[in-house]
Amino acid sequence: MKLFSIAIDGPAGAGKSTFAKRLAKDLGFVYVDTGAIYRSVGLFAFKNGIAIEDIEKVAECLGDVKIEVSYDDGGTQHVMLNGSDVSKEIRLPEISTYASAVSALPQVREFLLNLQRDFAKRYNVIMDGRDIGTVVLPDADLKIFLSASIEARAKRRYNELLEKNIKTTFEEVESDMVARDEHDSHRAVAPLRQAKDAVFVDTTDLSLEESFNLLRKIVKDKLGI
Repeated sequence: MKLFSIAIDGPAGAGKSTFAKRLAKDLGFVYVDTGAIYRSVGLFAFKNGIAIEDIEKVAECLGDVKIEVSYDDGGTQHVMLNGSDVSKEIRLPEISTYASAVSALPQVREFLLNLQRDFAKRYNVIMDGRDIGTVVLPDADLKIFLSASIEARAKRRYNELLEKNIKTTFEEVESDMVARDEHDSHRAVAPLRQAKDAVFVDTTDLSLEESFNLLRKIVKDKLGI
């Protein structure tokens, strides 16, 4: 039986995770939040006082990092870092900076690449991140590059954090997002960019429902499912 893989890339706060989760549920696919995996490495470095610019120490710590991903009965992904559920902790703004930094390191990317690809070998998957269509799953059946204006993305991420009772300010979220955009787009390894065969989708002026309906139509038109 053929397994389908869908790659959704785009900048921070574009709604990748939100729509990937909903599409996965609608299609009966497994949702893989690759950003959460990188955030877990960033969290480990942060908790252990490792400076993100200390490449050698970050690389050395990988031997002590054990990441597992599981799904509850409702399909919600849980990320376990060395036996502890860090699904909420990895979403803190300060961890975003660490995640962006460690994800640019070749050692970290190589360490996590096989873990990500293994999901696509075992399940029908929707995977979101910044280099899924270009590096992780270059042969994905469908690639989507999802974006929106910086203001729209910052507002969505800010509201998302408030709903999770994570205290922050809109200015802090927007500043963090601008910095992450710059870093992700210009990093030497696997920079954020649209794959040549990806469908570009801008949701700046679309509601949540309109955005989802558009994405669902693209999946149906491209894959017939």
